[in-house]
Amino acid sequence: MLNLCSHAWAAPPETSACSAIVMSSEGRVLYEKNADAKSLIASTTKLMTAIVTLENAELSELVDITEDCCNIEGSSMYLEAGERYTVKELLLGLLLVSGNDAAQALAEYVAGSSQDFAGLMNAKARELGMADSSFENPHGLDGENHYSTARDMAKLMAYCMENESFRELCSTRSCLIKGLTLVNHNKLLDMYPDCVGGKTGYTQAAGRCLVSCCERMGQRLICVTLSDPDDWDDHVKLYDWAFSQFVIKDVTEGQSFQVPVISGLESSVNLVPEAGIELLLDEEQELTLQAEYPRFVFAPVNKGETGGTIWVIIDGEKVGSCRLIYEKDVGLYVPQEENGGG
Repeated sequence: MLNLCSHAWAAPPETSACSAIVMSSEGRVLYEKNADAKSLIASTTKLMTAIVTLENAELSELVDITEDCCNIEGSSMYLEAGERYTVKELLLGLLLVSGNDAAQALAEYVAGSSQDFAGLMNAKARELGMADSSFENPHGLDGENHYSTARDMAKLMAYCMENESFRELCSTRSCLIKGLTLVNHNKLLDMYPDCVGGKTGYTQAAGRCLVSCCERMGQRLICVTLSDPDDWDDHVKLYDWAFSQFVIKDVTEGQSFQVPVISGLESSVNLVPEAGIELLLDEEQELTLQAEYPRFVFAPVNKGETGGTIWVIIDGEKVGSCRLIYEKDVGLYVPQEENGGG
């Protein structure tokens, strides 16, 4: 283990949220406030709708829109009954403009009905360890058995961000679908340079809800605020605070590995990292380096050639790597022939 950080954590900022959490993608909690309080979650529900859809349908599949989908109250991507949309188009309408009609259409397509789709949502929640969550619809309109917590929603967002298609859809600023321009409601994409995705939500009973994700220097953080009248500013403050607790460190600085050289003008040569690996780290993270390189090498050796790989492992997971290259040339030793006597 390398001890790379030695600083004390500063006090977190005050927030307006009834409940909130900041969590690393690995599940370590950096900040929490009433994080286990069961709450209405409004359209942040659609994070679950999106991931269940992505795991049960292909983006290119076509969905026929029914009249029932178009009659759902609340926010809409303005689907037209009788039209056909791809799953991808509906997911964009779901995540960018929070279309309740898109949520209903996807639920009917994937599971046959909103109720059966809610069953898939609850199964996924159990799989993710969201012990204090219950879903009864795909759109997030208030329901007696429809709730979650800041902690559970952070777990969900961390899981969603592992899905490449979700990341691409969630970070889309705007798109054109059947002549309509959809603009992402997540203002953090423009307000905060490190923001890579999120989902807004609002009902009068739930208040303003926001789930977001930011990445900086290989470190991914999730922030959730529920019933927060000042959610945009609170997310910015919490991210500024959280990222300030990390230090940027070249974790491969000073590393070198000696390799014996067979038949060389020198007996060994050093392998060094081709480039530094800079990461955001904090004092509680367990960091190790794992190097893979040969037990020996035959001459000649050329400076800058690849000789191995060095891996950075944080809390048991490989998070980065770079090539190990030879530090200098080592020529081939050629014995001189002895002169014979006359």
